[in-house]
Amino acid sequence: MKSKIAESVNLRYAPVAIVFTNEKPEGATQFKEGRWGCVVAMLQAAAKGRITVFDRKTYGCSGGGTGLGFGNTYINMPGGIEYFLSMGNKEFYQSEIGKNIVKNLPALEHGEAYKKTPEFAKSFIDALPYYDVPTEYVVFKPLEILLSGEKPEVVVFLAAPDQLSAMVVLANYARHGGDNVIVPMGAGCHSICIIPLNEGKSDNPRGVIGLIDVSARKHVAKDILSFSVPYKMFLEMESNVEESFLTRDEWLKIKKRNQ
Repeated sequence: MKSKIAESVNLRYAPVAIVFTNEKPEGATQFKEGRWGCVVAMLQAAAKGRITVFDRKTYGCSGGGTGLGFGNTYINMPGGIEYFLSMGNKEFYQSEIGKNIVKNLPALEHGEAYKKTPEFAKSFIDALPYYDVPTEYVVFKPLEILLSGEKPEVVVFLAAPDQLSAMVVLANYARHGGDNVIVPMGAGCHSICIIPLNEGKSDNPRGVIGLIDVSARKHVAKDILSFSVPYKMFLEMESNVEESFLTRDEWLKIKKRNQ
């Protein structure tokens, strides 16, 4: 499947389709069971042409399991996710069990300081749109190599500022108002999967700007953010490309500097 949007904004990377399936793609890249990994690194690989796959044993980390839609995997976080996101849980990590865990992940003891207190962090975690994927696998693949009959749940664009500005405007083109895009706090994987999935439940879903997660930023170029939309919004935006500002001189000047 070719994307008019990708062509019109001169994307640096291929749009990525997120597909739910019970069939594991042959030759797909997958995390090893029990090993840590970042979902955003797999997204980057897919945007460069590879197929990547996840299941309930190979989602990389508790944030990845949650972000991909494998339920609330934060309940398995040693010491409590609300402490990890805030001030750490020194009491737990000074216990015998905690000492063994923190040897490999010292940040667990001190926390990430993304929320001021565990209470603030818990309110964030409790409000996430948890999802239970109805299939065995979640697959990331370049949109252009979708098989006949495959329907993505979400389409993710990796975009620099110029391209991102165009997609925000296009998302609002055939809509009332100007608030049809959101920039929610969350893990990188939240912003590319469960949050746009949740938007897909709406009659007028919003686009989701993501990869603002400081911990995930190292896996993408410094000028790249994500723009993710549920599939029905992707089709809406695609249908409006040729009549929109994307064919007008004001945008074409900007497009030229991205060649």
